[in-house]
Amino acid sequence: MGGLIKKLFGSKNDRELKRMGAVIARINALEEGIAALSDEQLRGKTLEFRERLAAGETLDQLLPEAFAVVREAGKRVLGMRHFDMQLLGGMVLHSGKIAEMKTGEGKTLVATLPSYLNALTGRGVHVITVNDYLARRDSEWMGGIHRFLGLSVGVIVHGLTDAQRKAAYACDITYGTNNEFGFDYLRDNMKFSLNDYVQREHHFAIVDEVDSILIDEARTPLIISGPSEVSSELYYTVNRIIPMLKKGEVIEHRDEKLGRKVKEYTGDYTIDEKAKSATLTEQGVLRVEKLMNVDNLYDPQHIEILHHVNQSLKAHALFKRDVDYVVKDGEVMIVDEFTGRLMPGRRWSDGLHQAVEAKEGVKIENENQTLATITFQNYFRMYEKLSGMTGTADTEATEFHQIYKLDVVVIPTNRPMQRQDMADVIYKTEMEKFKAVVEDVEQSHATGQPVLVGTISIEKSELLSEMLRKRGVPHNVLNAKQHEREAEIVAQAGRKGAVTIATNMAGRGTDIILGGNPEMLARREAQGQEEPEAAFPALLEKYQALCAGEKEQVLEAGGLYICGTERHESRRIDNQLRGRSGRQGDPGKSRFYMSLEDDLLRIFGSHRVAFVMDKLKLPEGEPIEHGMISRAVENAQKKVEGHNFEIRKHLIEYDDVMNKQREVIYTQRREVLGGEGVRETVESIVLEMVEDVVATFCPEKTPAAEWNLDSLALDMFDQFMIEPQLPAIEKGLTRKELEETLKEQVMTRLAEKEEEFTTPVMEHLMKVLLLQTIDQQWKDHLLSIDHLKEGIGLRGYAQRNPKEEYKREAYRLFMEMMGRIRQEMVNKLFRVQLRREEDVERMEEQQRRQRLILNRVGADDQPKQPTTRDEERIGRNDPCPCGSGKKYKKCCGK
Repeated sequence: MGGLIKKLFGSKNDRELKRMGAVIARINALEEGIAALSDEQLRGKTLEFRERLAAGETLDQLLPEAFAVVREAGKRVLGMRHFDMQLLGGMVLHSGKIAEMKTGEGKTLVATLPSYLNALTGRGVHVITVNDYLARRDSEWMGGIHRFLGLSVGVIVHGLTDAQRKAAYACDITYGTNNEFGFDYLRDNMKFSLNDYVQREHHFAIVDEVDSILIDEARTPLIISGPSEVSSELYYTVNRIIPMLKKGEVIEHRDEKLGRKVKEYTGDYTIDEKAKSATLTEQGVLRVEKLMNVDNLYDPQHIEILHHVNQSLKAHALFKRDVDYVVKDGEVMIVDEFTGRLMPGRRWSDGLHQAVEAKEGVKIENENQTLATITFQNYFRMYEKLSGMTGTADTEATEFHQIYKLDVVVIPTNRPMQRQDMADVIYKTEMEKFKAVVEDVEQSHATGQPVLVGTISIEKSELLSEMLRKRGVPHNVLNAKQHEREAEIVAQAGRKGAVTIATNMAGRGTDIILGGNPEMLARREAQGQEEPEAAFPALLEKYQALCAGEKEQVLEAGGLYICGTERHESRRIDNQLRGRSGRQGDPGKSRFYMSLEDDLLRIFGSHRVAFVMDKLKLPEGEPIEHGMISRAVENAQKKVEGHNFEIRKHLIEYDDVMNKQREVIYTQRREVLGGEGVRETVESIVLEMVEDVVATFCPEKTPAAEWNLDSLALDMFDQFMIEPQLPAIEKGLTRKELEETLKEQVMTRLAEKEEEFTTPVMEHLMKVLLLQTIDQQWKDHLLSIDHLKEGIGLRGYAQRNPKEEYKREAYRLFMEMMGRIRQEMVNKLFRVQLRREEDVERMEEQQRRQRLILNRVGADDQPKQPTTRDEERIGRNDPCPCGSGKKYKKCCGK
């Protein structure tokens, strides 16, 4: 029935495209008139559009004319005209949806349309890219269109100062990476002045490679951390015992007495590769207790040792060098599992990074404590309007809709797809597979066909590179170790006979041009000349001719060949790799090689395939190519995708609790920084504290004769540093009257302090104390939440829902924190004392002398060195500066 309805009325996607087709016709009708305008008249359209917006027109009403203006600017500035499918993509982005456009369809150019239109509001547009190179490139390249039309363009990359960031965010359109935008938001909410904030409002964001940022990276929260006081020595100690433990396995067998299957654990620990977890067995716990010389590993006093053992076990059993991380210049650097890029400055949290450092024998950096954190999911949901573009989003359409309320619209290609996608082939062993890949690559190279070989790790890319080197096949390797040359290597991957080995989607975002990129080749050779700029035009002409000739030969050889050496756990990543070939109607082909030893099949579904291969009695080196193989692989990938979606969903459900609390704290900070209502806030806190004290010692239904007024007086002194004048209760004193009397006395004391300090100083003091207290308590709260998350799963054993328990506990901890903020802030406010400048100078001088004396005393055991004294010499019979009242010779000078 669904198929019949689709045939009669078209799919939702078809109806959406048909509706937008009418607007495309209006934009095309305007082209001739817009083309007749001078550069100055075209630029003047921006001011005209802004005036029309101010007069009440909407962006949707301006869209046809604005898109026509951007198309004309693209022709004049870049020599690139937006074709109709790109206009469709621009409309999808403007409507706050995801545009799925195949690789090579010009997504970068598409983004100029909605970014120009939405920037007319003056509220700022953020264009999010996956790395600094693309942010810089797009801000210069596509930014040329916007600057030509009178808009300002900024770029946010690593290493900018706050002043530079603020200027970039103030621009009409700002390019930058997802990490930089997220960290700037967190850093802003740790500052002590609104003038120091760099970001403006979160108005409209266009996310390039939206699947990579909002799906793949969504499992990793952004964390700003500071050093904690945990010793690193324990990591080294625990690291020495982990290699002594033996890996075991889980054996299932039927227990006839119980009448059901039971699990038996062997060895000291087991690994669950599906869940990516390593767990100690009972035998392993006993062995660790013996090696660490502790009675009970699960005793609360040994909880830190248990935590270190778990993290070290994870580091040894699950994290592999040159797959999950590399060791570079004595430092452990994380490799992004989806892009294959290094992630400098990023560290695994909760002591895992330190455990890996201990494993690799490099210096252990101090363990950090979370100061601020947010997930990409919650950061990007703050935008009033969010949109994205990618070559592969439709397989994750459900997740995009559930998490971000984003619909996916698939845009047809401008020219029909010519790429030939070959069926997968599968071998018994990994080495058989790699031998077949090398032979295939060698044959394609011999015909002049360029080959891009996709691998899933640095380790595999280097193994393949060594095999090709032995066969004498020249090639380039692109992985995290060649991060700096990424764009250059990828741009030349389409040259005649070129062989490029790349991890996952390294180089994503850089076009592979058949025949090579003449501009990049000319630029590289010009760098070696005495006058690079002068030499560049001639070199460009030379390479344009060379690349044009090579392109013809490459087209004859069949275009770019994508050779995948392993299926990724996500179908989307495989589609991205395939999408590097066959851009804009070019020919090309793709094929994936697999083996039963590949992680995907080994963990998630090789049993049926292995059974068939055994039955067929295939000789060594003989592959199997069958529809059943492709279906088995696709089912395995669906299982993993579902599993990963559950992890991300689980993460956001937990982070949603924190997100509400984060919004409350950050809103409070902004209000305090704004200076409005700080006095009222502080005074209301003080009065609430008085009410709490009265409620504690004078319960509502207790007779006045039974009130604990002595304890009340002590608590009032402890909280507000006043000795309250309590009215006599014999005269029928009510609780409300007592409350009002105490409030009056406390406010009088506060007024006296203000008189002593002066009003401006008092207001500044209230602001600073409130901010410091909020920040300190929020930091401690985040640590408590980290500890809560670590143990909340155990609640499941008590037949309780861990998620509900987490919500309840997190709320309780948050309310306790809010109570501590009030109490600590009031304590500080009533205890702070005013010091005259000369008093402070005298105290500092006394402390300086004290340090000098202690240094001299501590230096008695050291070899004598010539000294020069800036301080006044202390006479033997002078009073000792330490304040003891004794002579110096009888005291510190003894």
